[in-house]
Amino acid sequence: MARRRSTGGTPAADALTTAGIAFEPVEYTHHDEATDFGAEAARETGIDPTTIFKTLVVSTGPRQLAVGVVPVSGRLDLKAIAAALGAKKAELADPRAAERSSGYVLGGLSPLGQRNPLPTVIDASAEALPVVYVSGGKRGLQLGLAPADLARATGALFAPIAR
Repeated sequence: MARRRSTGGTPAADALTTAGIAFEPVEYTHHDEATDFGAEAARETGIDPTTIFKTLVVSTGPRQLAVGVVPVSGRLDLKAIAAALGAKKAELADPRAAERSSGYVLGGLSPLGQRNPLPTVIDASAEALPVVYVSGGKRGLQLGLAPADLARATGALFAPIAR
């Protein structure tokens, strides 16, 4: 377990600091061969994987993007996020579009401090947890914070969007 403390130093951490929201930055060693970034975060930090949430960008129409935040152990239900956003349908966004919009690379995509803030939906399961961990804006950094604070910082709503 290679868990290190830091102050963050990313737009995501800066957004929380500016908003006066308490958070716990946790750095870990990212391995270039890793492709399941959430599983890697859990393994490397020792954080309970049920509290680590992944950030996924979806498209709900031409040039219409939104963010879904779901447990790494689950999957995003595209019909459910479309309904939560009031859209007819949703599909995973092109990875390049997600990176351009957010300003982050895949595996480090955070719902916080995005270049272009997007409508955000957090899976309702987060509300029952005292702390959730989301990407801190770079591979190898997770930020732990209260789910209500995550919603406040992103303007998100909670809805059952994971399966």
